[in-house]
Amino acid sequence: MFGYINADLRQLSEVDRKTYQSFYCGLCRQLGKAASFKGQLLLNYDLCFLSILLQSLYEPDIDTHNFHCLIHPLKTKHGFSSKAIEYAADMDIILSYHSLMDNYKDDNSRLSGMAANLLKKDYDRIKVKYPRQTAAIESYIEKLSLAEAKKETNIDVVSSYTGEVLGELFNWQDDAWSKTLHCMGYYMGKFIYIIDAYDDLKKDEKSGSYNPLLAMKRESPKEFETFVRINLTSLMAECAKSFERLPIVENAEILRNIIYSGVWTRYEYLQLKENKKDNTPKENK
Repeated sequence: MFGYINADLRQLSEVDRKTYQSFYCGLCRQLGKAASFKGQLLLNYDLCFLSILLQSLYEPDIDTHNFHCLIHPLKTKHGFSSKAIEYAADMDIILSYHSLMDNYKDDNSRLSGMAANLLKKDYDRIKVKYPRQTAAIESYIEKLSLAEAKKETNIDVVSSYTGEVLGELFNWQDDAWSKTLHCMGYYMGKFIYIIDAYDDLKKDEKSGSYNPLLAMKRESPKEFETFVRINLTSLMAECAKSFERLPIVENAEILRNIIYSGVWTRYEYLQLKENKKDNTPKENK
């Protein structure tokens, strides 16, 4: 489900692209430190965004490291390290653990089950450190499973579960900024759920898998695309309002790039793909 909150690199300056890459590489390196190589396989754009957001708001001490990685062994990579990046890595691990377990239960994927089992020790360690966040994820999985079991068609209800859990993860330190961060995470989480459901629409329609957007598309096919676009736009508008309340100066342009442009790159790709398909001449039989 996660992985939609990425930067629009085309619109970033050279300096900001390098900074974004240093956060991304720093998160990857921290995942390796926290959970060995298997942790690095969990690298997620959404949690990279969270690391930049929290680093820019709280400004904990940050260091730069030069290193070589397994994927790019011949290149020297530059990555940041800080408490905010450590937190984002921990949240990445606990989200990934439950995502793997969900795949194992739903699809009987042995590979996912084995991967989740490898992460279990790391999950238990993080659960002791962040009980509120792990409890929120466990509650989220339970609510989502119940919604899927009864085939809930109210997209607002189902997406709110993802909103609540992301709101809890955004709330790092339970302080004066908690409410604003939670609000920002809530609307971003709802956006992620809806765009993921939209992304999976054709696959789920073909397989018969649960997708709350399918019922809406069948009921109002003409208004469906407009409904999705309006909902996604309004959710990110609310997310942006919360962001603009935060006293962030450093990396503000990177964060705005992601919020106002980057989050739309997948949606725009899906639209272009669909338009291209519709405009492809059909062969005469």
